[in-house]
Formats: sequence, structure tokens, C-alpha cells
Amino acid sequence: MEASPKQADQRWGSFSPEWVASVLEGRLHPPVAVAHDLTWDSRTVQPGAAFVALPGAKVHGREFALEALRRGAAFVITDQAHPGAIQVADPALALRRLGLALRQRFGGPVVAVGGSSGKTTTKEALAQGLAWPAPQGNLNNAPGLAQFLWRLDPRAKGAVLELGIDRLGEMDELIEMTRPTLGLLSALGPEHLDGLGSFENVIREESRLLEATELRLCSQQAARWVRLPGLKIYGFEQADFQGADLELQGDSSRFRYGGYSVRVPYAGLGPALGALAALAVAEVLGEPLEGVIERLAHLRLPSGRMERLVRGGVTILNDAYNANPVSVQAGLEYLKTQPGRKWLVLGEMKELGERSLEYHLEAARQAAAVSERRIFLGTHAQAQAQAVGGEVANSVEEVAELLSSVEAGDLVYLKASRSVGLERLLEIWPVLGEAR
Repeated sequence: MEASPKQADQRWGSFSPEWVASVLEGRLHPPVAVAHDLTWDSRTVQPGAAFVALPGAKVHGREFALEALRRGAAFVITDQAHPGAIQVADPALALRRLGLALRQRFGGPVVAVGGSSGKTTTKEALAQGLAWPAPQGNLNNAPGLAQFLWRLDPRAKGAVLELGIDRLGEMDELIEMTRPTLGLLSALGPEHLDGLGSFENVIREESRLLEATELRLCSQQAARWVRLPGLKIYGFEQADFQGADLELQGDSSRFRYGGYSVRVPYAGLGPALGALAALAVAEVLGEPLEGVIERLAHLRLPSGRMERLVRGGVTILNDAYNANPVSVQAGLEYLKTQPGRKWLVLGEMKELGERSLEYHLEAARQAAAVSERRIFLGTHAQAQAQAVGGEVANSVEEVAELLSSVEAGDLVYLKASRSVGLERLLEIWPVLGEAR
């Protein structure tokens, strides 16, 4: 459903409460006003924003509805009847319906990136390479995507989304809301097994993105488990969209694509694969490659993704934004190509279910093939150290103490799930000085 001039403000990103209520089949409880933004966090409410009162793990958003209105919210989407509300039966479902209505206003192509590892890096490479808008960071669930679609300028040539899932059925919900034109899978591996249950379920759920789109791309790694008609593959071996002569350098990656030389200002295979994915998408959608390649040379990724810092002669690769078995293996494989003395700081990989210990021991064995200087942090750290040797840290502060022998010329690799907070090392480890 499209907003008519009577239903929306003259500026894009502004919608009348009557239009929103019509889309949601909700009941208006005045006073309400035209909304200029959308949020689900009452702490971020600015005057004129619409606030969606979603159920949370510990508290329901309806508890903050009045606070949102006091902050100047135009209206609240909630299952409660009170002044300033658009009352609906199910706020979470209403949010997805609103997201779909916003998506249907947009006439350009939408590229959606799924997968277990490398989604955000790939999304950023696509968005920056194509010069198309995309959600900031890893806003990849229904609230974040709906907010992006609310803000999306209908005049944009196209848009890039990241679809993240941690439970069965969630991919179908996101696909229904975002209606992608092209689906792309980065890599597949064990992820969020507490909610998804098994790697077989991960494959099935992530593959739904490709099944739902006519234009289908996936990495060579993901193609090991996905077989669909019309699927095109990108990678550095035999592939439909093939990069060649890959060079993984200390601070960048280079490869050739057709007759072009491509440089990405980040180390590691992940950023190179993200750039290759951007070139593949550009070819599929008929976008000029020269501009994509030029923009990829200035790619900027969010913090914690193969982020290189050099302090006191020590090189730190901060790859600690998140971790799962696939991304850990990729990072360690890259380190094998790098010279010099290496220190590996491996924190816990979260949400791996009943096979968590098995996955952590495999990561420890992979680490043992890279360096004898290993520090393990987390629930399985003791078992990892017993299996292959290494130090055990009980806190990030202890990690800093165990790195006291690091010398100029050494390389320190940081990898862990986000909730471990390993990036705090960048603030407390003395060798880094002014690391930030």
C-alpha cells in the first residue's frame, strides 16, 4: 500500500497516524500526530517519532509507552488502549506488516544478505560498492529492518539489507517483510544453535532466502550445502563470478576480477570475499564495475571486523565483534599466511548448543596449527588448553596480563563472540596506549 499525499507528510520518511493505522488495521486513540521516524527503544525516542512497544525477553515495551509519549512520540503502536496509541492485537506482527507496507513503497531492487558468517562485511561491501543505502551496523532483525525501510528514500536506486536469524521461522518472517529482489548467502556454519537446533536447520533456514528470490548468489563455501536451480556462485576457485590471484597482505587484500585489479583496505579472506560478492551483484544487476571497484578501495567496515591497529610496534587484528566456527577458521587460515610471531586470543563462541565443547576443541586444534602462543577465555578455556596447550584467562584483565611478553613486531589476533567483550582489551592493555 502506498502513502497518498493526504496520508503522508511532504517529506519522505514522514507518515500520518491514519495511514499507519490503516496498514495495521489498528485503532487510533488521539491525540496522535504525523511521525517522522520509527523506533522500538524508548531511550532513543525523539519528538515526532513513532514508538513500537514490542515484547522483550524480560519486560514488555508497553511499560515504556508513556515515557515515549512524554519524550514527544507522535504515537505508540501497542496492544494497550490509551491516549496517543495505535492499538493492535500483536505489536511484533504489526511491526512486520508496517515494514512490508514501507517496502512496497520502494520501487528499486533490494539485495538481501544472509548466512552464518560474514553477513555484515558483505552487506557493507555491497552497499558501499554500489553506493546504495543500507542499515547501519548489524541492524538485521525485524525492528532494525523496519526502521531502515521507514527511513529509506524512495528515490534511491537500490538498497542492501542484512537478514539475521536466531530461531526457526524467522527467515520467512524477514523475507515476507522485505521482499528481496536478489538473495545472497555469504557462508554457512553452526550458529545460534540454542534457537536453531542443528546445523541442518541452519542450512534449511538460511537457504529460504535463496528459495524466495529469482536472482540467487552464494559463496563457494555455502554452495557445498545448497543446490537450487539458477544459483550462481562467487569465489576464488572455479565459480560463475571468479576472483583470481588473491593476495592476503598485512593491511589489505588484492585480487583480479576479469581485466580489473581490485584492492580492499582490510586484511583477511572475509573482506576480499565481500568485495567479490559486490562485483558479482553488480554484474547480475548491470551496474558498471569501474565505479564499484573504485569505491571498494575505500571500504570502511564497522569496528571489530579484521580491524588493524599498530601500537608500540605491535600489530593487533581486532576481529572480536563476533565469532562462530566458520569465522574463527577463516581468521586462523589467514594468520597462517602472515610472517612473524603471532599471539592468538580466542574467547568463547556463544550459542552453539550441546555441541559447544566439540566446536571449541576443534577451534583449539586449528589454533595449535597457527601458533604456540595461545590464550583461551570462556567456559571451555580450560578444556581447550588441556587439549592443545596454552594459557587460560578468567577475564579480559587476565588476558592483558598474559600478553605482557608481547614485543614489537608481534601480531596479536583477537576473536570472540560479542558478548564476551574482548574488545575491552583495547582500552586496558598498556601496550596499546591511545588505541582508540
